Amino acid sequence: MSREVALPPIVLSEALSSPAVEEGFVSFVLSLPLLPVDDGYWKRAGELRRSVLEIGRKAKLADVLIAQVCIDNNAALITHDVDFRHFVPAGLKLA
Repeated sequence: MSREVALPPIVLSEALSSPAVEEGFVSFVLSLPLLPVDDGYWKRAGELRRSVLEIGRKAKLADVLIAQVCIDNNAALITHDVDFRHFVPAGLKLA
């Protein structure tokens, strides 16, 4: 089991978007590697969102983008957000 940490690219954007973000945190977040976005990512993300919405579940766009990049990279997502459970049937691993 790998103990490497990498961020979904959208998480980097979210982490840096707060007006109150401190410089030390910015430096830390920027030091972490990003999960790569593969060809076809945007199409797969759209299909994932549609599949979750079709069964009447929540699928916020940012959550879909995070879930899809984790699925594509076979990376477990560390989160306390229960909405991510909707992506587990599609292959998302939760840590």
